[in-house]
Amino acid sequence: MTQHIETPPGAARSDRPQRVGMFGGAFDPPHRAHRTLAEAALTQLGLDVLHILPTGQAWHKSRVLTPAEHRLSMCLLAFGDLPNTRIDTREIRRQGPSYTADTLQALVAEYPGAELFLVLGADQLLAFKSWVRWPEVLAQATLAVANRATQIGVDGVHDQGDEMDLSGIDLPFERLDMQLKNISATAVRARAGQPAGHDNALGVLVPEAVASYISQHSLYQKPS
Repeated sequence: MTQHIETPPGAARSDRPQRVGMFGGAFDPPHRAHRTLAEAALTQLGLDVLHILPTGQAWHKSRVLTPAEHRLSMCLLAFGDLPNTRIDTREIRRQGPSYTADTLQALVAEYPGAELFLVLGADQLLAFKSWVRWPEVLAQATLAVANRATQIGVDGVHDQGDEMDLSGIDLPFERLDMQLKNISATAVRARAGQPAGHDNALGVLVPEAVASYISQHSLYQKPS
């Protein structure tokens, strides 16, 4: 498998500080909305490099994540062809819970003088003050937020309702302009777990290469 993990980040432009993005998540699995958000961040923020970081130990999730090697492989398939993108394994390698503050601290040291951006969705922004050491995160990076619809359709694709109301958020953040087509990773896992013969065309929800990987490795299947 082609590696796209430890390649050196792009050189900074001479007329401004380097702009570095961090986009973390369980990516269980990475889906088309994740891909669209990464593309929006790269373009609209003018990033020199975007670090895609699959979570190691998710302190805020009660369910057990799919093994890291599968989530990493799917991230390579979902994002590996995007320019200025680095699939970053540090949270998977790190012992203990994955905290954004720790990762940002490492990126600050890795890119001295750079502008850091934390890319996230509106639902994550609404829960931001529940994060571990959130003031430290806010001091280290600019929040770059893509809004999402208030509900997700029953098929996991079509939106219902309006976008989330972020007017009451008392945190500084930059908005990313992104079409409100939300996809739920929960819906992807549910569709992948349908019995054979059902309409479980995963290519609607995830990149085709990721759909093939899920099928090949029988991920998200319910125990028989």
